[in-house]
Amino acid sequence: MKNDYYTKIRDYYDTDSAHFENRCLGNKTLQTIRESFRKESSKFSFTSSLEIGFGTGLDLIYFAEKDLKSEICGVDLSDGMYNWADKQIKEKKLTNINIEIGSVEHAGELFNNKKFDHIYVYFGALNTVKNIEDIQKYLKSLLKPDGIMVLTFVNKWYLMAILKPAIKFKFNIAKRRLNKIWGGYSPTKFLDSKCYSSKQIKKYFNEFEVVKKRGYSILYPAWYENSINIKYPKMCNYLWKIDKLLQKTPFWNLGEYTLFIFKNKV
Repeated sequence: MKNDYYTKIRDYYDTDSAHFENRCLGNKTLQTIRESFRKESSKFSFTSSLEIGFGTGLDLIYFAEKDLKSEICGVDLSDGMYNWADKQIKEKKLTNINIEIGSVEHAGELFNNKKFDHIYVYFGALNTVKNIEDIQKYLKSLLKPDGIMVLTFVNKWYLMAILKPAIKFKFNIAKRRLNKIWGGYSPTKFLDSKCYSSKQIKKYFNEFEVVKKRGYSILYPAWYENSINIKYPKMCNYLWKIDKLLQKTPFWNLGEYTLFIFKNKV
């Protein structure tokens, strides 16, 4: 990959790919959030789908098995992630999945300028694009006129990620998401990434109409706090329900992730 920025992103996830799938499958909190993302997508009918940042292919496989007549495509920067996904796809003998290595900016070339009913990004892959302000033109070129996009972003204003370290006087950690460059989740490995507020997302995708918006892990634990869910499952179920109620308040966008469902403006 010629782009130096994306080469660094690729290398980060190539290293991460060896243990990524096991961490995902063993994380109840993450799986609860993933299931909700899938439900949001499944509210719409589609026969062609494109995932940006498919990782080890869990969601590609889910949608491909759900409708064997559908065409499921995916693009990811990482060779390691590609190899994991390709292995799983071949083992399951799924012929309706097509995956490629590359960035969102090159997805049109990779899939012969195909138009999709459904484009989705789960768990914030667009937080690592080089220029977020340019991305909507690429997605617009890939989406059918009546298509739907389900996009999730790591949120700049995740209240718990700010308050918890601030209470412990760890102010450098508390303000990490508010910095121009976030750096990713790992305390030891740097990922050139940014967090975005809901206001920024609306600005960067202003050529689309917002069908729905939703926040995740406002009070419910973030995926990296799965130990809380293991120790206090009943409490976490209650917190999940409270988060649903908070969607109707200004607090909806103070969670770990924001989800936006977009469609083309008429």
